[in-house]
Amino acid sequence: MIRKTFALPLALTLAFGAALPIAPALAEPGGCLKYGAVGAVGGHLAHHGVLGAAGGCATGMYVRHKYRKQQRHDAAAYRSEHANDGAPVGDDHPQH
Repeated sequence: MIRKTFALPLALTLAFGAALPIAPALAEPGGCLKYGAVGAVGGHLAHHGVLGAAGGCATGMYVRHKYRKQQRHDAAAYRSEHANDGAPVGDDHPQH
């Protein structure tokens, strides 16, 4: 009985995965879809699939927003630290 239960979802997952085009992986945390899917599975086990999916989606959006905000902060800090790289300023570079 258990084999029949997992056979159809496994077959659909493999078929769907094979149909997707291969794209470069992004090193960014999952958003609404990834966290929502995990939340739906967790919610399904607790008989609250929709509630789990909604909570997972909200969590995913929060995590991705926090990640992107940190990326912007890091980029701005890098730009401010390296603003004068390669540009001579004052007498630091005497001419010969």
